[in-house]
Amino acid sequence: MRRLAVYCGASMGADPAYAAAADALGAAIAERGIGLVYGGGRLGLMGVVADSALRHGGEAHGVIPQALVDLEAAHRGLTELHVVTTMHERKAKMTELCDAFVALPGGIGTLDELFEAWTWNALGYHAKPFALLDVGGFWRGLTGFLDTVAESGFMSGPRRAQLLYAEGVDEALDLLTDATARAERKVVL
Repeated sequence: MRRLAVYCGASMGADPAYAAAADALGAAIAERGIGLVYGGGRLGLMGVVADSALRHGGEAHGVIPQALVDLEAAHRGLTELHVVTTMHERKAKMTELCDAFVALPGGIGTLDELFEAWTWNALGYHAKPFALLDVGGFWRGLTGFLDTVAESGFMSGPRRAQLLYAEGVDEALDLLTDATARAERKVVL
């Protein structure tokens, strides 16, 4: 895994553990030589993960719509900042730049990005793995709902199993590294 797309909130959230997890994730990916791909913002968990990756000697590649640059939300100290026109272009560019995806706590933007990446995978647009990095049980309600979706016949068991789940940074990175390697082997065969 060369680059990891991180979806997360543009705010800090209510629990300081969210920022601590974003900081730990940024440090861990830098230490493993994995580049960060993220939404390009300087605020909230987005800023924390980028600053941490950079502080620990890693790369941070941001992708941000011009409208957010105009609101002065862009991080100006990144390795690379791609400015795009729309949110759709942002998601497509992030997908192009990364080998896997992980979601930290976040709001509707984080959910939108995660579900679009998963949908694109289901449609065969990419074979990149994705995971939820649970912090303090943040994602448990969603995973329970997704189990209900599968049990109700609206999602296959194998499709449901695609969304990896981890409670710690190293666990998430290990799962995604293994899944990325498996996906690459399938492409080669």
